[in-house]
Amino acid sequence: MTGTADSAADFDIVLVGQRGRLQYEALLLVTSLRAMAPDFAGTVYVAEPQPGPLWPNDPTMSGEIRAALAAQGATLLPFETTAFGHAYPQGNKIEALCALPAGRPFLFLDSDTLITGDLSRLAADFSRPAASMRRSGTWPEEELYWPGYTATWKSLYDKFGLTGFADTLDTGQPDEYWQRYLYFNAGWVIGPDAPAFGTRWRDWAVEIRDAPPDELVLQSLDPWLDQVALPLVIHSFGGGRPGPDLAGLDGDLTCHYRLLPLLYARESDRVVQVLEEVSAPNKTKKLLKQYDPFKRMIYQGRGRKVRALFDQDNLPRPERKLRNRIKREGFWMR
Repeated sequence: MTGTADSAADFDIVLVGQRGRLQYEALLLVTSLRAMAPDFAGTVYVAEPQPGPLWPNDPTMSGEIRAALAAQGATLLPFETTAFGHAYPQGNKIEALCALPAGRPFLFLDSDTLITGDLSRLAADFSRPAASMRRSGTWPEEELYWPGYTATWKSLYDKFGLTGFADTLDTGQPDEYWQRYLYFNAGWVIGPDAPAFGTRWRDWAVEIRDAPPDELVLQSLDPWLDQVALPLVIHSFGGGRPGPDLAGLDGDLTCHYRLLPLLYARESDRVVQVLEEVSAPNKTKKLLKQYDPFKRMIYQGRGRKVRALFDQDNLPRPERKLRNRIKREGFWMR
C-alpha cells in the first residue's frame, strides 16, 4: 500500500479516550464523524491508556461510554503507557500511535475535535507527514540571555543529526520571528505509518525531556514537549507544513475547539449548528450530560450566552482577553 489516500477506505483515524473529560469528547467526536461523514470507511480507533505504574488512578473509560463508542463502529484500542502517563498526559497521543497496526495511513485527531464536514472527501498525500498550523507562538519563549529562535531550534535538529534545517524555514517571515520556524499544533497529525511515526516521536520526546541541548536551559517543556519534538519527527520523515490538500482540517471538515466556551465564543455559526445537532439525540444526550460542562454549555444554554458576549467577526486578541471576559461573566468551564 502507498501512503496516498485515494478514497475513504485508505486511511484510519485515531483519537484518545480516557476517564474524565476526554471520554465525553471522544464520544462527541465519533458521533459527529458518523453524522457528517457516513461514508467514511476507514477504521476509527479510540485508543485507551491502561492502568499501570505511570497512572496513579485507573485511566480507562466508563462501560457506558465504551459501549456507545463500539455501537458507532469505533474500535477500542488499549495501549500500555511506558514513557509518559499521569506526569505528562499529552504523551498519550504519542504512545497511542505506537499501538496502531503498521503500514496504514493515519489521521490523529485530538479528542476535543468536532467533525463538521464529510471527512471521507479528504484525499491527502499521507506519505508526506504534516500537522495543524492552527497554532500560536507558545514555544520557545523569549527570555533574557537566551540564544534566540534559530539557535534554539537548530540545536534540536543537530541533536538528532537532521540535515536541511534551512529548508524548514519560512523565509517569507522575518529572522528571529516565531512563524519563520517549523512549529505545529499537535491537534491533528497525518502520516503513512502510525507505529513508525509514534515510536520516533516517543523516543525523541523522551531524549529532549531527559537530555535537552544546552540552548534549552531557560525553556519549559511542559506542556509543550509533544509540539517541540513533532516538527523534528515530521521533517525526518520528509514532511513539512500542510499543503492545500489538507485545508479541510481546521477548515470545513474539522474544528479543534479545545474547550466548549471557546467554541461558542469564536467558532462559526456552522460549527455551533453541527455541535448542537449531533449532540441532540437522546442516546447521546443521556451520556454527554454526565459531564457538567457539556450539560451546562450545550443543553442548558450557557454556550449561547457566551456566544452573545462577542462579535465573532471582531474577537478580542490575544486569546487571553477572550478567556478573561468569559471568566468575568461567570461562564468559564473546562
